[in-house]
Amino acid sequence: MKSVQRFSKEYLKHCKKMTPKQIICFLEDFRKLHLGKEKQKSKLISIKIPEIMLNSFKLKAERAGARYQTQIKVLMEEWLNK
Repeated sequence: MKSVQRFSKEYLKHCKKMTPKQIICFLEDFRKLHLGKEKQKSKLISIKIPEIMLNSFKLKAERAGARYQTQIKVLMEEWLNK
């Protein structure tokens, strides 16, 4: 049985404000993320994170046997799939 995806009123309100171009970009990105099995191109980014949070995250990732940057990507993907 497939699960049913439910959308909040706030999310639907936000979607109504999207332009056709934004919708097309979203759908294309979604398709690539979920259907594309080819290697995804990565983009280097810069982000400011409080040092104590980053150090704690690195330590927790190390204890779990994971690379912290990989774990960040895992968390991002999980959030996108909700």
